[in-house]
Amino acid sequence: MLKLLTGHSQDLGGFSVRRLLPHQAQRAIGPWVFFDHMGPAEFAPGAGINVRPHPHINLATVTYLFAGEILHRDSLGSLQAIRPGDLNLMIAGRGIVHSERETEEAKQQNRQLHGLQLWLALPESAEEVNPEFIHYPSASLPALNLQGVALRVLIGSAYGVSSPVKTLSPTLYVEADLKAGQSLALPEGVAELGIYVASGQIELGEQSLASYSLATLEAPYQAEIRAQTDSHIAMIGGEPLGKRYMWWNFVSSRKDRIEQAKHEWQHKEFPLVPGDEEEFIPLPSS
Repeated sequence: MLKLLTGHSQDLGGFSVRRLLPHQAQRAIGPWVFFDHMGPAEFAPGAGINVRPHPHINLATVTYLFAGEILHRDSLGSLQAIRPGDLNLMIAGRGIVHSERETEEAKQQNRQLHGLQLWLALPESAEEVNPEFIHYPSASLPALNLQGVALRVLIGSAYGVSSPVKTLSPTLYVEADLKAGQSLALPEGVAELGIYVASGQIELGEQSLASYSLATLEAPYQAEIRAQTDSHIAMIGGEPLGKRYMWWNFVSSRKDRIEQAKHEWQHKEFPLVPGDEEEFIPLPSS
C-alpha cells in the first residue's frame, strides 16, 4: 500500500527546513526516524548556518548536500567541512555533542545551502556503542548510469552496487536524477521504502508525486518511477527496528534513557566540542 506524506516547515538555526519524518501518519521508514530537507536557501554575507552545540544519543545522523557547505565539529574533536556529494555519518551511540556552522571565509560570500539531513535509529544492541564520526568523500560513493538514469548508492546495496558507508542494520539510501520521460525500477528486497521528490514531479504507479512529497511502500511492491519533468529523488528504507521514543535530539528504545540524557545535558555532563566550547542550545522546557 502506498502512503503519501507531506512535510511541515521548521526553523533550523536561522533558516527554514521541510520536515517529513517523524510524521503523524508514519513515524519511521525502516530505521529512518527523521528526515529534513534543508533549503534551497540563499544567504547574504554575514548570515547563514549557525547551529550551536547540542547532544544526541542512540542514533546516527546522515548529512548530504546538493549545494553549499557546512562545517561540522563534535565532542570527539572532529572538524570537517561537508560539501556537495560528500556524506557525513555521525554515530551518536552512548552520547555525542556537535555543532554545524560555517567557515569565516564562507560567511563573507553570497552562497546557497541545499541538502538532506536524516537520522537513523540504532538497533537496541548498538544503541550504546562508542560515538564515531566518519566522513565519506564524494569519490568514495558508488555512482552508475542505469538506462540513462544517473544514480548514486549512498548507503546499503542496490542496482548491483554497494556503498562503503558503515551500517548497523539493513539500511538503504539512494539518490537519482531522472530526465522527463525516464523510468526507474524500484530497488528490490527493501522491507520498507520511501521515495522523496526533492525537485520535479514523478509518477509512482498511478500516483503523481509533486516536489517535497514522500511516498512510502511496504514489500512486496510492484511499481516503477516515471519522471513527468526533470526530477531529483531520494530513496530511503530498510528493516524496521521497532518502537523508538523521540524527544528533542534524543532517540531511544527506552524512555528512561531519554530522561537520563535530559538530566545529563541540563547538568552539563556531556563532553564539550573542542573549538566551540562557549555556546550551547539549552534543554527545551517541554
